[in-house]
Amino acid sequence: MRRTSKVRMKVWGDGALFTRPEGKVERVSYPIMTPSAARGILEAVFWKPEFKYRVHAISALKKTKFQSIVRNEVENKASITRSSMKSSRSVYADDMRQLRHSLYLKEVAYIIEAEIVLLPNTKHPIEKYESMFNRRVKKGQCFSRPYLGTREFSAHFTSVTGEEQPIVWTEQLGPMFFDYRYEVGKSVILPHFFNARVEKGTMRIPQQLYEEVYKDVCTKTH
Repeated sequence: MRRTSKVRMKVWGDGALFTRPEGKVERVSYPIMTPSAARGILEAVFWKPEFKYRVHAISALKKTKFQSIVRNEVENKASITRSSMKSSRSVYADDMRQLRHSLYLKEVAYIIEAEIVLLPNTKHPIEKYESMFNRRVKKGQCFSRPYLGTREFSAHFTSVTGEEQPIVWTEQLGPMFFDYRYEVGKSVILPHFFNARVEKGTMRIPQQLYEEVYKDVCTKTH
């Protein structure tokens, strides 16, 4: 029985911010969508505990344009606890404001090529999930609104028509964040990186990294 299925979808938006971890306080975006951001978009559209996504490739449909913005942000999050409800105190946001700079991408569009991989204990056929995914993408349905890196940049999505063409772009991008590995039964979260390269507008994702990230929940299927 077939255990994998290839899927594709087109996503676009007015802006995107795929934050580089070395930026620390100042948010600086990668020039293209990261694999973890692509996985997050796929899961926002359709997710089930019976399978995992493996992103194969990300193609850029629009030329990369960076935009700089400076905003006022607060350094602490508003929180409501039992102790704060019993003894309330006044907090002034003006006392916690900080200027934060962000370098984000303007007017982006991508094609995500991925694969649905059934987990070992899944008994339903792959065709079921493939059909559900394609139907939800075609109708514009999602569990939660997908976003392009950060929630302020909402993503639109639709099916791939076949007429889309990646831009003319070849570049070595260097180290890029791949995804986190959550070890079963442990609180340790391990980040994984890879050397990213865009070839003719498309960035191919090394599939061997998924064997490491998913090794606690998924067996090899290739």
